[in-house]
Amino acid sequence: MDVLSIVAVLVALGLGTAGGFFVRALMLKRGESAAHDKATAIVTEAEETKKRLVLEGQEEALKLRTTAEQELRDRRNEVQRQERRISHRDEQLLRRNEALDRREKGLDEEEEALKVKVAQLDEFKAKQQAQLEAISGLSMNDAKDLLIRKAEEDVQYELARRYRDMEERAKGEADQKARRIVTLAIHRLASDVVSENTTSVVPLPNDEMKGRLIGREGRNIRAIEAATGVDLIIDDTPEAVTVSCFDPIRREVAKLTLTYLIQDGRIHPARIEDMVNKAQKEIEDTIWKEGERAVFETGVRGMNPEIIKLLGRLKYRYSYGENILQHSIEVSLLSGMMAAELGVNIDVAKAGGLLHDIGKALTHEVEGTHAEIGADVARKYGIPEPIWRAIMEHHDEEMGSVEAFLVAAADAVSAARPGARRDTLEHYVKRLEALEAVANAFPGIEKTFAIQAGREIRIMVKPEEVDDVAAATLARDVVKKIEETLTYPGQIKVMVIREMRNVEYAK
Repeated sequence: MDVLSIVAVLVALGLGTAGGFFVRALMLKRGESAAHDKATAIVTEAEETKKRLVLEGQEEALKLRTTAEQELRDRRNEVQRQERRISHRDEQLLRRNEALDRREKGLDEEEEALKVKVAQLDEFKAKQQAQLEAISGLSMNDAKDLLIRKAEEDVQYELARRYRDMEERAKGEADQKARRIVTLAIHRLASDVVSENTTSVVPLPNDEMKGRLIGREGRNIRAIEAATGVDLIIDDTPEAVTVSCFDPIRREVAKLTLTYLIQDGRIHPARIEDMVNKAQKEIEDTIWKEGERAVFETGVRGMNPEIIKLLGRLKYRYSYGENILQHSIEVSLLSGMMAAELGVNIDVAKAGGLLHDIGKALTHEVEGTHAEIGADVARKYGIPEPIWRAIMEHHDEEMGSVEAFLVAAADAVSAARPGARRDTLEHYVKRLEALEAVANAFPGIEKTFAIQAGREIRIMVKPEEVDDVAAATLARDVVKKIEETLTYPGQIKVMVIREMRNVEYAK
């Protein structure tokens, strides 16, 4: 800002001087007389302007100089303050370093003194230990082992004493508590005894229908028996047909088939096959619904659909005359009640009780006991380990969990109720099952049916695998195998049936 002012003053001076010379030249040219006065006035004005501008420039320059000198003094004072502050900090740091050096030196001296004292204590400890060993006649390790053995003996004695007290107290309470829990569970569960005979009676609208069921030369009744594996008894009983078979599923299929045929009125071999297929489909639907009902009644969740189907098949299975599905539901409810009283896993107990006899749905198809088969099936379909172990162990003497013990106890309670089981029926069913198993062991067998209360067995062979000569040989082989392996009263008739069918369609 001060430089511009000075430049302005100099420019003004230059302009004034140039103007003066210019005016004088004009005055000389136009006339010295007239121009002299004017020039004199202009020169006077220019000099006054020059003086004024010079004064203003000097004043402005003075102000700028004064301001610059003041700023310089302020900055110099600030720098001096910063220098004093830094110097003060340096002095403080120096004093701190000196204090740290003195403290470190003191710590080193204390550490040396402590090392000396530790060495003295170690030496004193060694001397004391040597004196103690000399007095006691035992080394330090021997004394330590002696103290440990003494402590172990004391602890074992105390544990044995407490264990004995707890065992005596538990024995005194166990019987009473067990009776209370089992009695409470039995009282809470009120279920009927479900038993089944091996025969079913199908009512007929009239005696004419009985003759139509028999057919010409008995072809219809033979077709029904061959397709369903049952024995139809048509005697003098008016308007009734008796269906006899040890397998309740076959018997139910035959009963439904007869009902459909009677309602339809068209009775011939082809229609019989259609009705058998329809009855089998309805039985399959019933099996699924019964399995779902069992799961719903017991409140067991997360069952695989295949497990539910196997449960439904138990509706048509009986053990000592007791319905196995109803028995399984009862065992599940009993196990859950007792588990709740004992405070153990209720879900595991209920699921184990519901599935404990699931293997009986496959005993005809798989080798092994029903407990082993049931555990394998449960493991296959993702049932948790505590549950399938309860299934596997419910007939063992030693069980790995409280839930398995509860399932076994509930199984025994359910089976022990008066009228729940009949031993003779179970033996009868087992004898018929063994008879069919002997025949099924031979190759080329399609279906095997034990009928006439085990006095006859009908074997349906695959015609493409067994010819007429082989069928005769098969009958003799089956007879020989039955004589070698089974015990039975009277005699058993073995009938091998080979049927060839050729089917074509006219389009």
